[in-house]
Amino acid sequence: MTFKTLLTTTAFAALMSSPVLAQQISIKAGVLNDRSGLYADLSGEGSVIAAKMAVEDFKAAEKGIKVEIVSADHQNKPDVGSTIARTWYDQDGVDLILDVPTSSVALAVSQITKDKNKVHINSGAAASDLTGKACTPNTIHWTYDTYALAQGTGGAMVKAGGDSWYFLTADYAFGHALERDASAVVVKNGGKVLGAVRTPFPGTDFSSFLLQAQASKAKVIGLANAGGDTINSIKQAGEFGIVAGGQKLAGLLVFITDVHALGLQTAQGLVLTESFYWDSNDGTRAFSERFAKANGGKKPSMVQAGVYSGMLHYLKAVEAAKSKDSATVVAKMKELPTDDPLFGKGTVRADGRKMHDVYLFEVKKPSESKAPWDYYKQIAVLPAEQAFRPLSESECPLVKK
Repeated sequence: MTFKTLLTTTAFAALMSSPVLAQQISIKAGVLNDRSGLYADLSGEGSVIAAKMAVEDFKAAEKGIKVEIVSADHQNKPDVGSTIARTWYDQDGVDLILDVPTSSVALAVSQITKDKNKVHINSGAAASDLTGKACTPNTIHWTYDTYALAQGTGGAMVKAGGDSWYFLTADYAFGHALERDASAVVVKNGGKVLGAVRTPFPGTDFSSFLLQAQASKAKVIGLANAGGDTINSIKQAGEFGIVAGGQKLAGLLVFITDVHALGLQTAQGLVLTESFYWDSNDGTRAFSERFAKANGGKKPSMVQAGVYSGMLHYLKAVEAAKSKDSATVVAKMKELPTDDPLFGKGTVRADGRKMHDVYLFEVKKPSESKAPWDYYKQIAVLPAEQAFRPLSESECPLVKK
């Protein structure tokens, strides 16, 4: 070997060992959500924007990681979502699926992801079963769940005197899980559940169900629904004078997009639980300002913030593992602490539950709001270990007892 050849070989080896070229990993991420129905505002295109922002902020291309993002509308139907997930995994080379609101769709996609040995980072669905009896080694549940919502809103309202409840429950996996988890909190805190009615999903006319709840004389009517269903329930409750008559509405899952749609005049005084609010600190404000410019002026929901945060942590794990192998990356995601401007520091537990603080907010009166989207005042912080189901109570088979 000549000296010139030796120099060339050495230089090539050094170049190939650089952190950028040594990886050369191509990732295809699918954002699967509601892009046309009652959850489109809180997820939809905004979640795609959030995922792209995470890739940009991570500077993936500079680190030798090529990321392509695709999206599709699951129409809130498990069969549609399942078909898309299988096609993405089997034919289109998708490595991970993000977001997936609508718990019935999420549970189906989670199982398919396990079967295909891919990665599912869920930000949009609420059912705590995703990290409970239906947990898998391939799914991470990022933003919130029905257990945390029950601990936050349910716990606060019982302690404030709302000790008798009647539920309006969306008749699918999410609504059932939320009613179950909220009922447990009500009873644990000395209250009682007087009854519940299952409502069609999605629904538009909640009149007869609200009249049943009104007739129950329960102090609190728990809305175990979300998005457009919650908006319609609250509006129609106002038309029947339910709150004016002395009963309280508990919006067990209320997003900032719902408050925006309702307006402060209607939504004022609502107590709600969220894990992200755009106006919490300098980091959330800076992100939300950039997001709003790309999203028609709309601030991010906690679901969209969770897509950003989950995507960012996934990319950190890929970089650290120098691989996109699903088992390797998920293990690295659980090993590495989480840290970003939106949720702060946290961890991913063995059951796939992302741990971070959760906040109890009250919707401001119109007179208290100083600017567009200035909707919340914080009334309590639920530390992560208090907000989410303890591992000691977990039904997840991944958890060692």
